[in-house]
Order: sequence, then structure tokens, then C-alpha cells
Amino acid sequence: MNAKNFFNKQEKEKIVQAIKDAEKETSGEIRVHLESRCKTEPLDRAVKIFQKLKMHRTELRNGTIIYLAVNDRKFAIFGDQGINEKVPENFWDDIRENMQRHFKQGAFVAGLTQGIEAIGRKLKTYFPYQSDDVNELSDEISMDD
Repeated sequence: MNAKNFFNKQEKEKIVQAIKDAEKETSGEIRVHLESRCKTEPLDRAVKIFQKLKMHRTELRNGTIIYLAVNDRKFAIFGDQGINEKVPENFWDDIRENMQRHFKQGAFVAGLTQGIEAIGRKLKTYFPYQSDDVNELSDEISMDD
């Protein structure tokens, strides 16, 4: 399946809305990226996409990407340097495990939206929303094929 067709319009809107809602709680930035195939380790690919999308250019280095290779059923969560300097080593584990449970049942929208919400809540602790906060990155789902 082509990544562009993996979600319908309403599903994409629901995911984007989850990003917008999560970012109301934190100055952190969250992106979702889809590809059809992942020929490397998903975390390595997530890092590469993170750089390609210039997510490392946020002021506080507090961007997070959720990478999903839809045909290979692989995914990864990667947070930038500013996050990793402040959080415990296993910071993403419970979110990843919860998302994986949903994905194994074919519930990709629920897995992503709940993962995004959880990331927003967790980032709020370290990067609370500021009244002068600027949305530094697009909330739209990015895709490659």
C-alpha cells in the first residue's frame, strides 16, 4: 500500500487535530511521518527524516517525530537533543508499547492519536506551553514513497 493512501481524509484530520491539541499543552513540536517501506532500522530512518524535515532547528530542540513504515509495520519515536538531555532513558517506552498494542490490532489512528496525546502530556512536564509560544513546525502528516 502507498503511504499516501494509508489513511483517509477524516483519519488524517483526526491525527493532525491530535497534534494541534497536544501542542496546546507544550512548547514541544510533534510530527508524524509515513512511508511505505523502511529498508533500515526504523529509529535510524526516523532520525534521517527528522533531519530532512529540519526538526532539529526548533529553538529549544524539543521536537518529536513518530515514524511509521506502513507496509513493513515498523515504527519509531525520536525526540531531539533538548528532550533527551532532560528525560529518563526509557522516556518513550510506555508510549511505544501502547502504540504497538493498537497497531497490532490494526488500530493505527487510535495508536497514533493516543501516542501523540501521551507525548504532549509527557513533554508538558519538561517543556510547558508558553503564552508567546510559536508553532515552529507544520502539524501536517509528512510522507515519502
